[in-house]
Amino acid sequence: MSIPSDYEERVYAGVLGKIIGVYLGRPFEGWTYERIMAELGEVYYYVNEKLDWGRRLAEFGIHLGREKLDLPLIVTDDDITGTFTFLRALPDYGNSRDVTPAQVGNTWLNYLIEERTILWWGGLGNSTEHTAYLRLKNGVKPPRSGSIEMNSKVVAEQIGAQIFIDGWAMVAPGDPELAADLARRAASVSHDGEAIYGAQVLAAMEAQAFVESDLDKLIDTGVSFIPQDSVIYRMIADIRAWRAEEPDWRKAFGRLAANYGYDKYGGNCHIVPNHGLIILSLLYGDDDFQKTLMIVNTCGWDTDCNSGNVGCLMGLKNGLAGIDAGPDWRGPVADRLYLPTADGGRAITDAVTEAYHIVNMGRAMAGEAPVAPKDGARFHFELPGAVQGFRPEDSVEVAGTATVENVEGHSQRGERSLALHYHHLAPGRVARLATDTFIPLDSIDLTKARWRPLIASPTLYPGQTVRAGVTADSKNKGRITCGLYIRAYGADDELFRVYGPEAVLEPGDGHEFEWSIEDTGGAPISEIGVELSSARRADGSVYLDYLTWDGTPDVVLTRPAYGGTMWRLAWIKGLDHFGKHWDEPYRIVQNGGTGLLIQGTREWTDYRVRAAVIPHLARAAGIGARVQGMRRYYALLLCEDGKARLVKALDGDTVLAEAYFPWELEGTYTLSLQVVGARLQGWIDDRLLFNVQDIDHPLTGGGVALICEKGCLSSDAVTVRPAG
Repeated sequence: MSIPSDYEERVYAGVLGKIIGVYLGRPFEGWTYERIMAELGEVYYYVNEKLDWGRRLAEFGIHLGREKLDLPLIVTDDDITGTFTFLRALPDYGNSRDVTPAQVGNTWLNYLIEERTILWWGGLGNSTEHTAYLRLKNGVKPPRSGSIEMNSKVVAEQIGAQIFIDGWAMVAPGDPELAADLARRAASVSHDGEAIYGAQVLAAMEAQAFVESDLDKLIDTGVSFIPQDSVIYRMIADIRAWRAEEPDWRKAFGRLAANYGYDKYGGNCHIVPNHGLIILSLLYGDDDFQKTLMIVNTCGWDTDCNSGNVGCLMGLKNGLAGIDAGPDWRGPVADRLYLPTADGGRAITDAVTEAYHIVNMGRAMAGEAPVAPKDGARFHFELPGAVQGFRPEDSVEVAGTATVENVEGHSQRGERSLALHYHHLAPGRVARLATDTFIPLDSIDLTKARWRPLIASPTLYPGQTVRAGVTADSKNKGRITCGLYIRAYGADDELFRVYGPEAVLEPGDGHEFEWSIEDTGGAPISEIGVELSSARRADGSVYLDYLTWDGTPDVVLTRPAYGGTMWRLAWIKGLDHFGKHWDEPYRIVQNGGTGLLIQGTREWTDYRVRAAVIPHLARAAGIGARVQGMRRYYALLLCEDGKARLVKALDGDTVLAEAYFPWELEGTYTLSLQVVGARLQGWIDDRLLFNVQDIDHPLTGGGVALICEKGCLSSDAVTVRPAG
């Protein structure tokens, strides 16, 4: 497998196509063609603002207690989160081309939080993915976990194998055989039979789309990897024959519904009818991104899934130019997406970031070194049109004073930058542009959903150092003041602003900022941005070359003095109860097995975590470091047999060290765990008990956690400091 010269941009187009398609189809998921035509008409553009969301959510049994409910375009969705999360089996297991179904299954168990994230938790024998999860949880290994033999033909042949498959194609550019094989392995965790065939066809087509633009040849490639006596193979042949004789996609859809519809392929959402819609829309879409998405969405059924797959394929095949040829799909999205999993620091992300994760997986599998634009800057804007979530503030105070645009040049570290165009600045009238680092204010309602809520940890913390490079346009008429700021959640969950350094820029001047984020009093940081101001009327541009941060947090995680709820939402609840009404900020309960309350990001590497814990009733209780999910972490634990243990969780638990340490229920014990490189040190009540090295596949980064096995634990605060 060789890496195409335009690999980064094509993967970015595929990711954009995926999320655009999902956001387009999500609001009317499950509707019939007849209902869509009656209530929406043919779907040529986003319709989220046209729907009564209170009524729409009530159809799914979700009631938020308000008559009027406006939901944003950017929402949590299993098609997006599953696609980019299950693919993490590759980097988690060394980016091996030989990644196994069992390793993908372990990835499910690590990143999923039962009954909360990614999946439709519809129950055993009802939801295919929930059924597979329960099999995995109970020790059934893939591919048996998703097999027809164990789960029945109807359950095993639903649509999920296809909706999560795009990433496996994007890591195999121009290698459809590898993509189809990876798709088979990944899909077999939860599906079987026709579901796997549909996933393989799509994965092979997407991989080949990097090097082949002819749609008929792509379909030929896709079907070459599945049995000719399969339903999927036969249906695709039928649709191609219909296209040759019938120019009207509506009549062709009628044939599809009559021959391969839901009445013939049962369950909640079968692969066969929906795969047919994908092929039909591609054949009738005239190679046009907008028209192809219009057809697949207007036909109905599983609209967000089908639209996401179609959008990804069209993005890969025709690139950014194909997406940009029609209406402004990218502006409202601004690259934003959410990946709510047990690794909460990855939840608030963007299409550029996810594209580069995929690119570096593909490069590793091809034996190529990773790429990290602008020395690994978090926001680097190196892909055409990329804004990475940066949007002008729209408050009354500053509305209309700024726009953003990705442009060539004006970069000291790369080839592109983000132009911050300011208009009509004057005393008391500034421009602000920011990107999210935590759950945005307009998405708090998403945290209340029963299934697939938005859960996230902040990506930026006190103690970390922010760096940014800016340049004033040489054509500006006068000086402009440019500064950095953050906003964090304060009293009553209202946002407050904290200003950082600023610089006065003459036309053509450049400046590099460095800002160590100060303590916020426990308030989670929601966004980081740039403010532009002038002492007189000003119009012009400033170019943001990059913005990034690094370093170890220096923070006390506890209930802020002013209360509020967002500090709690910064924790990922991988347990049964996180009490709200106790004196202690943290009282956690796990009724069976091991539960974790997690915060932080994978970028945290060397640090010390400290907490005074009170085990009220527990088989084991303690703290975690370098936590990467539910089943990947280091833990310092007080165990019921009177011992303290240093444990590594990675595809099972390994005791790295243990010591006799008598402890009592209701006692208070101060636990500290330090991780520096491969060395781990553990203290209890300031007594060093453990000092070991983990040289066998050490975990290199991750957040912190309070951990409780079958019981209850409480604590007042969790402190994270640089190692020392």
